[in-house]
Amino acid sequence: MKLQQLRYLVEVAQRGLNVSEAAAALYTSQPGISKQIKLLEDELGVIVFERSGKRLTAVTEPGRAVLEIAERILRDAENIRRVGEEYAGGDSGSLVIATTHTQARYALPGVVKQFVERHPRVRLSLRQGHPTQIAEWALKGEADIAIATEALDQYPQLLMLPCYQWVHCVIAPDGHAILGEKSLSLTALARWPLITYDSAFAGRSRINKAFELAQLTPNVVLTAIDADVIKTYVSLGLGLGIIASMAFDAARDAGLQALPAEHLFGSNTTRIGLRRGNHIRRYEYEFIELFAPQLTRKAVDMAIAGARPDAEYQL
Repeated sequence: MKLQQLRYLVEVAQRGLNVSEAAAALYTSQPGISKQIKLLEDELGVIVFERSGKRLTAVTEPGRAVLEIAERILRDAENIRRVGEEYAGGDSGSLVIATTHTQARYALPGVVKQFVERHPRVRLSLRQGHPTQIAEWALKGEADIAIATEALDQYPQLLMLPCYQWVHCVIAPDGHAILGEKSLSLTALARWPLITYDSAFAGRSRINKAFELAQLTPNVVLTAIDADVIKTYVSLGLGLGIIASMAFDAARDAGLQALPAEHLFGSNTTRIGLRRGNHIRRYEYEFIELFAPQLTRKAVDMAIAGARPDAEYQL
């Protein structure tokens, strides 16, 4: 039995039993993967994948048990490598942060600056995507830390650590009639074209739910993943914007005004997601604490030791 064979098994399962995709992801050949899986099945004396001709069609019952153990072995092997790198390399290594544009643009710059100053020999990478991509990258080991507001709580394989809460605001060009409203309401907003985040980003689910509960249909004429794009089109007079309040700066965003909207859409929680079972290196703990000071190494270790697979750790 070889680790490479276990990698082939797990990758094929993760690719929906598509051997061609697994081969491409692992930079090897489809016949090579098929041969190694068959050799492993022969060694184990069990069939992991059901077949129809040359096509894999399902995972067998013993196959599910084998895959669960294989994933654990591969994770432990990766942890051994990470421990070796950490202690052999001193204060060097790599750290991949998967996050959304909003976090990368508005929440992380100060944290990244401090981290780079403290750890100049660590190669830090920011990988931006939508929340589902971010979670998948963390689960596959392609990112060390996932940071997002949406979607992370849908993945029980990730340990969720709440970091901070934020709210939305409504932005409008100077002189817009909405600025004269004594109390901003969903009814008033529904009268105007709206520009806000794409459905997977930045608390958009709360915006949708608020209008739905009020039995109103918002006139969303444009969506984007980037608050700066939203502000640009609001400035052009295409509609009112609904963005994260952290993305508005009165000095920088001349010509626009912001109205608080927490009473309309509530608050949102940004979370860090860590793949369960991963060894966390010292500088990862430090990055986490820089981003969320309440998440000390002790707090993170307590969460790892005590959180149930289906629960979010509460500070």
